[in-house]
Amino acid sequence: MAMMMHMTFFWGDRAVVLFRGWPGERGAGMYALCLLFVLALAALTEGLSVLSRRLARRGAAAAASDGGRPAAASASSAALLTAVHAARMGMAYLVMLAVMSFNVGVLLAAVAGHALGFLLARSRVRPAARDGGGGGVACEHGGLPPADGSKT
Repeated sequence: MAMMMHMTFFWGDRAVVLFRGWPGERGAGMYALCLLFVLALAALTEGLSVLSRRLARRGAAAAASDGGRPAAASASSAALLTAVHAARMGMAYLVMLAVMSFNVGVLLAAVAGHALGFLLARSRVRPAARDGGGGGVACEHGGLPPADGSKT
């Protein structure tokens, strides 16, 4: 029994995502698991993006502490940075291939996963200080400085 390959977006839990027959005709439970998998994969992609940037900054900071001379990265730190980059690219391509199933639920799960990953890894949302802050949440807008130039 062959499944039809959609070339336009469609709704439904009878999709084929990444592998033949998965989740396929296995029902709504397996489809929900598929959506959670795509969501987690997209969120992890964002997390690896942050890790890659931190590793690169750590290497640049080590070079700056060496008297400002550009120093060659050690082989182990270069290999680690390369491995993180390869893992991030592999996961990004898997998310892209999942979205190419043209299932709207998978598309929404991928977008939600990237948004969740950004929120957790890159938005720097943290509890506000208790010294006069409203006890709310402070956000540094993805690490960008405020438009007015203040340090807040």
